[in-house]
Amino acid sequence: MSGPLIVLVGPMGVGKSTVGQLLADRLGVGYRDTDDDIVAEQGRSIADIFVDEGEPAFRAIEQRAVHTALAEHEGVLALGGGAVLAPRTRALLTGLPVVFLDVDVAEAIRRIGQDTARPLLAAADPRREWRTLMEARRPLYAEVARVVVDTSGLAPEDVVTAVVAALALDRARA
Repeated sequence: MSGPLIVLVGPMGVGKSTVGQLLADRLGVGYRDTDDDIVAEQGRSIADIFVDEGEPAFRAIEQRAVHTALAEHEGVLALGGGAVLAPRTRALLTGLPVVFLDVDVAEAIRRIGQDTARPLLAAADPRREWRTLMEARRPLYAEVARVVVDTSGLAPEDVVTAVVAALALDRARA
């Protein structure tokens, strides 16, 4: 096998990390999260990278982390919410089993709360910021996705079941 079994994309608050770990456990494969890779490599939080170096520097670090993970990992891989912003990353995702985990704004904000570790939601109105980010990113998530799973109102275990079923149906059509 070459490349990840499943790649999860979607906005912050959709549950990529939780669902990714559960998927990996269910499928008996490893789990990897590029945000975790970045924190481990940099020795500091993503929020600190944003503050210290700015978003462009973070996006360059993120792009390298995604490229490395796509080349090395064969299990379930979760990408950071903004990873799809890079055209090179979108190109690397072509042909891979990418799942866009979607969620409505109300549920995303409920899940995230006032998480200060999320630098792009540090504004006075996180709901508006999240909505603005999703308006810009939704077409990019859809562009790279083989399947879309709406996680709104679903328990993580139900999302896992939906992902497994969607990919099985997709393979049957291929």
